[in-house]
This record gives sequence, C-alpha cells and structure tokens, in this order.
Amino acid sequence: MSLEIWTVSGAPSPWRAALGMAFKGLDYDVHLLSAAQKEHKSDAYLAINPRGTVPTLKDSDATLSQSVAILAWLDREYPDTPLFGDTPQDAALIWQRTMEIFDYLPGATSGVLSPIFFQGADEATNDLKNASEKLQSELAHLTGILDETPFLSGDRPGAADAVAFPHVRLIQRAMETKPTIMQALGWSDLATLSTEIADWVQRIEALPNVAATFPPHWAEDA
Repeated sequence: MSLEIWTVSGAPSPWRAALGMAFKGLDYDVHLLSAAQKEHKSDAYLAINPRGTVPTLKDSDATLSQSVAILAWLDREYPDTPLFGDTPQDAALIWQRTMEIFDYLPGATSGVLSPIFFQGADEATNDLKNASEKLQSELAHLTGILDETPFLSGDRPGAADAVAFPHVRLIQRAMETKPTIMQALGWSDLATLSTEIADWVQRIEALPNVAATFPPHWAEDA
C-alpha cells in the first residue's frame, strides 16, 4: 500500500494528517500544491477532491479529505501505535480533547495570525488585543492538560497532539518572523507564555519523522 497526501505548505489541516502518519512511523508520498497558483482548484485536483480542499489522502482503496477523519482511518488501517489510545476510556478522552481543540483552537489562532500574516497588521488594535486574549485562554486550556501528562493525548503523542501542534507551531513562527507586533500583543516566546507548551513542542519536534512534516517554505525562508 502506498499512501499519498496532497497538501499546501503551512496549511494546518494537512499538517495534522502528516503528523498522524509521522507518529505511526508510516511512509507516504507528498504532492505539494501551490495555493498562490490555485492548484487546489485545478481540474486535475478537483477530480481527486471535488471540494478543492486540503488534505486529500489516498491509498489503493480509499480517498479521504478531512484531517480528523484521516486520523481515525489511520488508526483502523494501521492499528499499531494508536492515535486514539488503547482502551475505550482512552479513546473517549482523546476524542473529547481532539474535538475540543478542533472546535476552538483554529479559530482563536486565526483571529490573531490571519490579520498579521495575510493583512499586514502591524499595530495592536483593540480587535487584535481581544483576539489575543481568546487565544491565550485556549493555550491555558492546553497548559492545564500538559501539566498532568507529557502529551495532549496522554503518555504518547496522538490525535489531540496532531490537531493542536500545527496551530501552536504557527504561533511560534509568528513570534519568530513578526516579533514587533507579536510582542506588542504580549507574545514574546512560548516559554514565557507556558513552559508546559514550550516543553511539549520540543518533545513533539524531537520525535522521529516529525521534522519532515514541517512547511517546506519555512526552510526556503531560513
């Protein structure tokens, strides 16, 4: 079986799916699409994914296009190193955490980062300050979990970590590349905000195969 994923560099959703495969130690082929050239809306890609979204994951028998559904499918197709735990109790807790993160963290992150990355915001307006407070509240939720366990999914990385990590790492990226506006909003570095989250990021990044999931354009911009 050959796994293939279609992605856009830096997009959180396909990054989640790639992390799920990395946590399981699976090999996969990457098809990198250019959002600027609208390759995700091309006829060739729409033939694979009619909604023109990323990710799309394919193997010989299945085509999937929603990141959390992909994580669930990976656990059924490749049961070793489960992303949703070993017991029904584990699965319930990890699903709950995964969906809470899925429902709240992306929007809170976008509220801060979209104006900065895509609209050129360079002043700490009231709207950005309010968005920053919401994001800090979501990170406080993660901190509370990581105060008890090394990963959001428990003793090993799983689905909750795969969903959360891209957004947290994008926040860190904003601190690195847009320091003036981020500092004006009270974001200097992860360790200052939360040592638990900063340590968690380091644990995730130290795992085998995780480095290969990072956005290719980050290396090009370095």
